[in-house]
Amino acid sequence: MVDESVPGAAAPLGGAAPRPLAAELAELADVPTAFFRGDEVVFCARERYVAVVSALKDAGFVTCSDLCAVDYLTHMDRALPPAVVGERFEIVVNLLSHSRRRYVRVRVQVPADDAVVPTLFYLYPGVENMEREAYDLFGIVFTDHPDMTRILMPQDWEGHPLRKDYGVGRVPVQFKEAPGPR
Repeated sequence: MVDESVPGAAAPLGGAAPRPLAAELAELADVPTAFFRGDEVVFCARERYVAVVSALKDAGFVTCSDLCAVDYLTHMDRALPPAVVGERFEIVVNLLSHSRRRYVRVRVQVPADDAVVPTLFYLYPGVENMEREAYDLFGIVFTDHPDMTRILMPQDWEGHPLRKDYGVGRVPVQFKEAPGPR
């Protein structure tokens, strides 16, 4: 379905929106989808996350170009399909099919009190560091990940700095006088 209420939900260049993947894949039959800027967005539950992504990979989406996390603490009222209950965190995965010349975006809602999702490492080994970054900066744990450790912050760092409720620290800076003309 094309969501005309979303700004930029236009069809791709050269014609109408592509046929929704939900019409092609049985695994997506009851998964809410929408088109945004020409790309299909699939909203799946955590329980079906790996199965849906696996079906997309089998359908030709062989490249995972990005995986990231989002903290919607201050935007809990964001626009979502009626069947999707918004949670504080969201995992966003962008998959590419070279043969179809299409992207699909998978969005998974993750509750703050149980910030755990399964890893995609065994489907797309390249997501290892992206999942570690989401863990390090947002505190979302990926079960069965081969190395769920920090990647950007020191190992003894407390907290997750990209969470919207993370306290902003202050480091005093001392400036030296600028050198005068010579």
